[in-house]
Amino acid sequence: MKLYARDSILDLSHPHVMGILNVTPDSFSDGGKHHALIDALTHTNEMVNAGATIIDVGGESTRPGAAEVSVDEELERVIPVVEAIAQRFEVWISVDTSRPEVMRESARVGAHLINDIRALQEPGALEAAAEIELPVCLMHMQGDPRTMQQAPHYQHVVREVDDFFSQQIARCEAAGIKKSQLLLDPGFGFGKNLSHNYQLLAQLSEFHHFELPLLVGMSRKSMIGQLLNVGPSQRLTGSLACAVIAAMQGAHIIRVHDVKETVEAMRVVEATKSAKE
Repeated sequence: MKLYARDSILDLSHPHVMGILNVTPDSFSDGGKHHALIDALTHTNEMVNAGATIIDVGGESTRPGAAEVSVDEELERVIPVVEAIAQRFEVWISVDTSRPEVMRESARVGAHLINDIRALQEPGALEAAAEIELPVCLMHMQGDPRTMQQAPHYQHVVREVDDFFSQQIARCEAAGIKKSQLLLDPGFGFGKNLSHNYQLLAQLSEFHHFELPLLVGMSRKSMIGQLLNVGPSQRLTGSLACAVIAAMQGAHIIRVHDVKETVEAMRVVEATKSAKE
């Protein structure tokens, strides 16, 4: 399995580590730390040197209860960072956005991938994604970031996420987006309680029938914090356990804060998988 963007190929025959670069003042785990451009480039350099093959740049905090930012503010935060990374690093750049304006501008300055927590459901997003022809990750979320964790409810969480993926893939194809350009993310922590999250993790391999890359993000999330009763900075062990469980089930891209440790864990996963073959 491979992804193509800007004359570059991402070979997904082994798991890739996507490093998180939040350029927001209020993200739950490292918000505010990498707000300035120099800080963002320094952190990118650290993550690339540690083995990240994708950097995910986000200008809107999507933690539960987060306030919305204006389009102009998001553009102001994200575009200079994407452009600066594209000029300095040989790395895939993912942009974590739901807005068509940010998608278009990101594509113009060097992005390789659109990572949309709202699965191209914002007005104009589907058309923008079809126009820029970059790979797009579609994430499942019940509700919206402000209210999603108030009372998530499912009859059968895995089946419902699967149905959502089917609908969104069909929607994208109808808009002229090739299926081969899509990635899927079950949306851990986005409108899910503890039980829902672990059901999805336990049955992650169920989603392989779509024959699309799976992207997962569990790093430092409350599904780890609630279980272990620890704050965001104490969630490395749980985050690594989740990353390994996902990769053993064939997840292609693992989105994380702690790149070096996750890259090492993925090497162990790869050695184990190849010993089995």
